[in-house]
Amino acid sequence: MTTQEPIGANPVDLDDPAKAAETQLVVNSAVATLWSGPNRAREKDRPSLLAAADMRAWTGSMDVEEKLWLVGKLETQVLYGKPVKLVAADGDWAQVFVPGQPTSRSDQGYPGWMPLRQLAECGGSVSLATCPEAVVSSPTAFLYADKEGTVPFMEISFNTRLPVVREERDMYVVQTPANGEKSVRKSEAVVRNVSGRLSKPSGEQLVSAGKSFLGLPYLWAGMSGFGFDCSGFTHTLYDFFGILIPRDASDQAKSGLRVDREKLRPGDLLFFASNRGKGKVHHVGMYAGGGRMLHSPSSDRSIEIIPLDTPSYSQEFAGARRYIPE
Repeated sequence: MTTQEPIGANPVDLDDPAKAAETQLVVNSAVATLWSGPNRAREKDRPSLLAAADMRAWTGSMDVEEKLWLVGKLETQVLYGKPVKLVAADGDWAQVFVPGQPTSRSDQGYPGWMPLRQLAECGGSVSLATCPEAVVSSPTAFLYADKEGTVPFMEISFNTRLPVVREERDMYVVQTPANGEKSVRKSEAVVRNVSGRLSKPSGEQLVSAGKSFLGLPYLWAGMSGFGFDCSGFTHTLYDFFGILIPRDASDQAKSGLRVDREKLRPGDLLFFASNRGKGKVHHVGMYAGGGRMLHSPSSDRSIEIIPLDTPSYSQEFAGARRYIPE
């Protein structure tokens, strides 16, 4: 729930298209959902289209059939403060690329359409290029309008990254994209240095982070702690630890180091394909150790851990990849 509408202090000006294309634009909503085209949303999707998207109202209002309607209509999601590249506009909609989500579809980043009202020109005097970053480490966390943490401003997602301005007793004071300084609890974020360099994570760390989402309902194109699809889940877990992998399962299956099934380690990615594993890759999970898989399965289920030899999956197993550097 968002308790205060973002101010939109730096709105996007499209009167000069050339200037708009050169402007550094960032997402100014907790989560921006990208569609395959403009004006394709239903009335049911209105909470996700607000300047301050209400993700809980949106995901909580849909039954399985309504979630299945989204399949093929949504592309991906982008978190608060993430940069996007503006390509074009159609009324209230912006066509963008997401540089931080690698895809074989474009060398500019993941493509899609999002509400123009959820974008802002990057503001503030600090950035991730010059300051340490606070990275949300809990499934979701609140930003607060005060340093005491008594006035909620916005609920944001796991892996949201914001520049740290200073520290208070129990809070990190961070710079938001267009709404000044806000605070996040230290217990719900980790601070990483400006260099962005991290020690190599273990597979067990990846799996442990993923387990915090057990029971979270699946969301097609989901990339946040409010709902993941299968590859959005694996991409986000790796990204949290500073390892950038492709956005989609079909691309993830072509990257990394191939691993034989008998040599699997926790954190390895497992791929599943049609035609008994010989066709198109359509699903990805993470090896959790002990012959089990952690994954976000489908619109009628939630994130779970299951045996890797579950028949509906074992018969479609198409290989495994390792992304943790040796």
